[in-house]
Amino acid sequence: MSSNTENLIKRKVMSEEEEEALLEKLYGNTEYDSDDSDDLPYGGKVYLARKSKPDGWLCIFIQVFLVILALSIGFYAYYYFEHMHVNVLKGYAYLGYDTAQHELANRYLHGVGVEKDHEIAMDLFKAAADQGHPHAAYNLAIGHLKGLKTSINDTEARKLIEHAAKNDVHEAKLTYNNICANGGCE
Repeated sequence: MSSNTENLIKRKVMSEEEEEALLEKLYGNTEYDSDDSDDLPYGGKVYLARKSKPDGWLCIFIQVFLVILALSIGFYAYYYFEHMHVNVLKGYAYLGYDTAQHELANRYLHGVGVEKDHEIAMDLFKAAADQGHPHAAYNLAIGHLKGLKTSINDTEARKLIEHAAKNDVHEAKLTYNNICANGGCE
């Protein structure tokens, strides 16, 4: 037999009284009842980790559903990007973002990803122009000058082109210098 095994055999198991006497000898006359100790964290109570229960069926169902939903959205975004982009633009345009309104109006004007509709396009250009979007202001004014149905008059169209030209829209500068300066915007 090895020496470790012999030591284990010779070792005597202490009773509770012997263990308490040894602790008292080592640490003095200290009470070790953890329930009465206020100086320890959690009042001396130690909460041990418990064996966790397996997830319930509802939790598993929700997790599987969320994974399938995420994969479906990823599939939709990859294979139907244009359709998703238009729907996201509609959401942001509805919330009032001028850039989204302008982009969606361009899509309606040219029929990219949506059915061509000049009235909706001009309404969206008007909404973005009212918020100060210079490209939308220019497109709204040009739509009015081309005879599309808009809610502005000739004086407003000239002001919109001036606003766009002041905000460095190259086409607006050309239009203002060549057409409006010669009386073509009135």
